[in-house]
Amino acid sequence: MRKKITVVGAGNVGANCALRVADKELADVVLVDVIEGVPQGKSLDLLQSGPVQGFDVTLTGANDYEPTANSDIVILTAGFPRKPGMSRDDLLLANYDVVRTATEQIVKYSPNSILIVVTNPLDAMCQTAYMVSKFSKNRVIGMAGILDSARFRTFIAQELKVSVENVTAVVMGGHGDTMVPVVRLSGVAGIPLTELMDQATIDAIVTRTRNGGAEIVKYLKTGSAYYAPSAAAVEMAESILKDKKKVLPCAAYLEGEYGINGLFVGVPVKLGARGIEQIYQVKLQPEEQAMLQKSAAAVQELVDVIRAKHG
Repeated sequence: MRKKITVVGAGNVGANCALRVADKELADVVLVDVIEGVPQGKSLDLLQSGPVQGFDVTLTGANDYEPTANSDIVILTAGFPRKPGMSRDDLLLANYDVVRTATEQIVKYSPNSILIVVTNPLDAMCQTAYMVSKFSKNRVIGMAGILDSARFRTFIAQELKVSVENVTAVVMGGHGDTMVPVVRLSGVAGIPLTELMDQATIDAIVTRTRNGGAEIVKYLKTGSAYYAPSAAAVEMAESILKDKKKVLPCAAYLEGEYGINGLFVGVPVKLGARGIEQIYQVKLQPEEQAMLQKSAAAVQELVDVIRAKHG
């Protein structure tokens, strides 16, 4: 039996998730979107690249959730994208409705699935999916940290002119301007970052990482990033389906870890067949912990708005 992944939202992020899942032959894919014809057309186009790319998976498009039944993983990308000058918070209530409705359908048709949430504002949308689904906390996971650390790694590799594969970076906290790139735990082939570049360069890269999404929105004008976000979501799906147990920064529901309770915040986790199999508690320096608390407080503000609406 092939595995099955549903991708909710057939926009740029969703379609690229479907493409990457098919290319890796991870699972059959159902692409769901409210716009008639779009998921059907895109999935048929993707299916027809199978003979060329050499993948044997089925791709189906749908406007309802019946074809998604018994999915192993659901990647939730549906929602309104950010526009220039728009904060992630402006998206909050618009996307709350989208995520709530989608999650209700996912629970109905795939009650045993693992949810990977990509819709922004990420941490608050994870909270929405968690509250609505009533899934156990290991089965609702947010994609943010992998993307943020990929941006951090890219900029470090560019600066030092080294392979991105040698660069490790840790980014924690909420997905937004308050994210916490942990410089102390980042480096190149085991060499600490602080030994490879001066503080001013590190600070500039940290700032650029924090504004990584906004930088792309500014260029595109009518949308936000999708190649790297889809790659990040599919890395998570692959680690779960193949039980690879990769340690990746993801948004996880914390219950006291790092002194944070009842919130989704980006931390290093182990991803395996059961979803989040372990949350790693890194001993943070006081200033890193303070930044993480500030990030969590920003997430809390959004969650309070949602809780009021969710009742």
